[in-house]
Amino acid sequence: MKLLVLTAVKSYEKEAVRLFKKAKISAFSNAEINGFKSDDHENLIDNWFSSSHEKVKSILFFTFAEEDKINTLLEGLEEFNKNIESENPLRAVVLNIEKFL
Repeated sequence: MKLLVLTAVKSYEKEAVRLFKKAKISAFSNAEINGFKSDDHENLIDNWFSSSHEKVKSILFFTFAEEDKINTLLEGLEEFNKNIESENPLRAVVLNIEKFL
C-alpha cells in the first residue's frame, strides 16, 4: 500500500480524475487549494506569509492504493504532461506506508 499525493491547477481537475479512473483507483479524496509561485529568492523562513500576488486555484488529490495502480497513474500523468503547453504540469509524489489498519 502506498500514499499518492497529486496536485494540479484547477483547470486540469477533470484530467486528473480521468487518470485515477484509468488506473482503476476508485477511492480518492480531493481538496481545493491555492498555489503560490514567487520568482523572488527571499528566504521563505523570513517571509513565511508570502506577499506574492500570483495565487493559482489548484486542487490536491490523495489516495491509498496498490503500487501497480499508482504506477499506471504515474505513467498516464507523465504522458499527459508531455502533451500540454503549460507551465503548470500535474505533480505527484508517492510515499511508502509503514503500517496500515
